[in-house]
Amino acid sequence: MDQPLIIGFIADLMFAVRVEQAASQQGFRIRWVERAAEIAQEENIQQEMQPASSPRRQLAEHLVGPGARLVDMLTREHPALLIFDLGNAEIPWREWIPLLKSVPATRRIPLVCFGSHVDEASLQTAQSSGADAVLARSKFSASMPDLIRRYARVPDYKGMQTACRQPLSALAVRGLEEFNRGEYFEAHETLEEAWNADESPAKELYRAILQVAVAYLQIERGNFRGAVKMFLRLRQWIDPLPSNCRGVDVAQLRLDADAVHAALTSLGAQDISSFDRTQFKPVIYRLEAQPGANAEGEGL
Repeated sequence: MDQPLIIGFIADLMFAVRVEQAASQQGFRIRWVERAAEIAQEENIQQEMQPASSPRRQLAEHLVGPGARLVDMLTREHPALLIFDLGNAEIPWREWIPLLKSVPATRRIPLVCFGSHVDEASLQTAQSSGADAVLARSKFSASMPDLIRRYARVPDYKGMQTACRQPLSALAVRGLEEFNRGEYFEAHETLEEAWNADESPAKELYRAILQVAVAYLQIERGNFRGAVKMFLRLRQWIDPLPSNCRGVDVAQLRLDADAVHAALTSLGAQDISSFDRTQFKPVIYRLEAQPGANAEGEGL
């Protein structure tokens, strides 16, 4: 895996160098966003790189403007930590911090803020908005390595790889069978039970699949906003998984879910009733790790 990412919303280049040095020493790479407009510029670049036939990705209806683009960027890049300079007037952190902490797709991303010790109002606003840590600039500067170690959230990739060599649980197999029969509500319930019963890092496999099940269920129910929110939320669970986990073809599941997401957003909320449900593909899995089993799930 690449080095875990920290995104810093800092415009002071001299201070940014110190933050980057501290991050590098802890094994992190860092990306700077100095102005809100940079996120819009990135979106335009990505759209220009896409084929003309590619549908424009749509976020949940309640997310609009730069905040929506920020959520989309973060769910794609999976930063281990966000650092906000409360003195950066080019970043609307008063809107962004509560947004990021209220959206399920981003609220688990740790968020550390620093600002002038004399600007108590800003420090208090960031704290009440849900930031994980808010410090005066001098204290932040003095404790950067410790703050990064304490707050950065990095998936246990090594543990996940090891746990992914284990077989699927009986509950998980039942949940996959329900999924592949199009019984998405039942699949969600069963896979959630499997997730709760598992204590290994690979339990996130079950959460990822149940998120897809819920997204498909929302489409069936005509809930455009709910489905799009689930696809955004899904990224944090499915992207860190290896391409194959416990016999499940995770790479193909990602492609299938992305294709459904793209097709859904190209239709829009008004035409969701015409969604072609044949695009709901089954989860491909192999039970080769199970004694006496050699079948592939849809299937089988």
